[in-house]
Amino acid sequence: MGKAFSSDLRNRISDHVAAGHSRRDAARRFGVSVSCAIKLVQRVAKTGSAAPARQGRPPGAGKLAPYMTMLIRWVEAQSDISMPELAAKLEATTKMRVHPASLSRALLGAGFRYKKTASGLGVRTR
Repeated sequence: MGKAFSSDLRNRISDHVAAGHSRRDAARRFGVSVSCAIKLVQRVAKTGSAAPARQGRPPGAGKLAPYMTMLIRWVEAQSDISMPELAAKLEATTKMRVHPASLSRALLGAGFRYKKTASGLGVRTR
């Protein structure tokens, strides 16, 4: 994913266009694409700010989000449950198939960590 231009450059482009110059002229002058200058000026007109929009997907909108409380309950009740066992339990309960790695990432996002005990068995803790 690309990085946004600096706020200084974004402000200079929008100020240049606000001073009466064309968007294409601003693009040429500051070394950005014409598309960038056009979209930036549209954003400033719409929001009043040249700040870049948030990149990426919003958090908590995955397909596991509706089931997180149930998954957390199951893991807290049986902390040594494996991810394939948890995936099978979720499929049996909700008919939704999910990869064990996806469950692991979701639980990491919920604050769980996997710790091995002295006996060599793993336990999920918060």
